[in-house]
Amino acid sequence: MADTASVLVSGVKPTGDLHVGNYFGAMRQFIELIRTGKYRPFIFVADYHALNSMQDAEEMRRRTRELVLAYLAIGLDPKDVVFFKQSDVPAHTELAWILNTITTMPYLMRAHAFKDAEAKSKEISVGTFNYPMLMAADILLYDAAVVPVGQDQKQHIEIARDTAEKFNRTFKTDIFKLPEAYIMPNVAVVPGTDGQKMSKSYGNVIPLFASHDELAKCVMSIVTDSGDPSTSSGQVAPKNVYAIHKLVRSESELGKMYDEYRGNYKMLKELLIEDLDRYLAPLRAKYEELKNDPGIVDTVLAQGGQQAREVSEAKMAQVRRAVGVAY
Repeated sequence: MADTASVLVSGVKPTGDLHVGNYFGAMRQFIELIRTGKYRPFIFVADYHALNSMQDAEEMRRRTRELVLAYLAIGLDPKDVVFFKQSDVPAHTELAWILNTITTMPYLMRAHAFKDAEAKSKEISVGTFNYPMLMAADILLYDAAVVPVGQDQKQHIEIARDTAEKFNRTFKTDIFKLPEAYIMPNVAVVPGTDGQKMSKSYGNVIPLFASHDELAKCVMSIVTDSGDPSTSSGQVAPKNVYAIHKLVRSESELGKMYDEYRGNYKMLKELLIEDLDRYLAPLRAKYEELKNDPGIVDTVLAQGGQQAREVSEAKMAQVRRAVGVAY
């Protein structure tokens, strides 16, 4: 990956088991975006962000390892990507503190995450309140040109831009570039087994690396509805089954299949099980192979962490001089 390519930055929290909704909803498109070769990607495990909701050391270590293995299994190549842990790069928290000093509380109170927590009458941690500043530091350290996010995360990029502009103006410099949000096209909302958006919090997921038997159990529990809409061939189909099925088969193929087995929901689910298993088997096999390599996670994170520290320390040297804490 050429160093002159535009920088892409993205962080992923190690807070939950990956499921097919994560993969088909965004991860697959994200990997495809990286493979275009247009960007120099910096991808990090956002473990400090995760501390806002996870205070279990063993779970943090386990989920971090699982997340690294998962991204490697779906096609992330450490030769082309700087892949690291946020906590391995001290500049993230150092810069976040410096950005805190020029950011007002009323400004941060406009953040959606804060408003949502306040509306639910939750006790709001300083970490949750200050989340946008750490995220701004994550982005600005690497001169990110683009940050792939969902529509609901766009405000965080706007906050990073505002913060970069305020820092540059306050300290009469041009150190920070203004990042752009990249809203990935064709991002799918994948239904869960109950018809709601697939989410661990709803208990309706199909695990990404599930065995054939696990897949079968999940798929057979999918809620069906006799009033579901037509397929592309005009046949009435069980909506939730069809919505997942079209992720792994063309709609023209599905039209014939759902015509042949019209009304036989059990058979359609069995066909979905086989198609999902066929599609996911290579990912599952790669994941299991990587799990048996005890040093792969440490090696990948050590290499990525070193590269990230080199880039971020160069930026922090400029920042320290600009604010006057370095001579």
